[in-house]
Amino acid sequence: MIRYEINPPRVIQEKVLSHKEVQISLDKIKKRIFDISKYCSGIHLTDSVLGIPRISPITTGALIRNDGLKINITASLRVRDRNLISLTQSVYDAVLLGLDGLLILKGDEPPEGPKDSKLAPSEVVKYFKDLGFGKNLDFYLSIPANPNFDKIQKKIDVAPTGFVTQVIQSPEQVFRIVDRLKPQGFKIIPVIMVPSEKNAKSFAMLGIDQTKYQDRFIDFVTEIHKSTGDVLITSPNDFKAASDILEQLKELKRN
Repeated sequence: MIRYEINPPRVIQEKVLSHKEVQISLDKIKKRIFDISKYCSGIHLTDSVLGIPRISPITTGALIRNDGLKINITASLRVRDRNLISLTQSVYDAVLLGLDGLLILKGDEPPEGPKDSKLAPSEVVKYFKDLGFGKNLDFYLSIPANPNFDKIQKKIDVAPTGFVTQVIQSPEQVFRIVDRLKPQGFKIIPVIMVPSEKNAKSFAMLGIDQTKYQDRFIDFVTEIHKSTGDVLITSPNDFKAASDILEQLKELKRN
């Protein structure tokens, strides 16, 4: 499966945005998703990246589903600034609104308000699996690109559907994860960022040198996809570059 990651619209940008402003942003996002869905088989919606309030990814996913798009839809769900009551509401919403899966993660620290609910993503996944939600939703946990398997043993023990990596720098990182975790039945979804000038700041923030594979990016993704059967393409600041890349990768969509 080829998935594409997209951020729902912000609701605060220096000030609280009006309903009209948010609706315009949402319509733009929906158009992008419909355009790019020709080249991918899944969409992943993030949850308030950098702690900046955005439209709920579950709400965004439901609006896309209601518009008749036949595509796998997953969403991130932050636990840092939620309690079990609000998380339960969100998980129920995801089931009722027809989403396919949730990535349960800590989330970036918000610039304002409470900083940490003290909930651990692995504990949250266990809680909802014990309640039986695993029959209706795929649950994913995040892991580093170079995980210490002893340190992530708690995540392994709760037996999520699979793991979503942090941004990958080399196929060897993926092979190592696959060799250890795929035989145990876990799905592995490597996150791969599209190299482009507009994404340069994001690469720099992560300490990743995009020049190592930018000239062979299609081969880079294809090699990783052969190992996992699943990749998540992210391009936080360059939709056109992502669309061009996904068009070249569309043959993998069928696998």
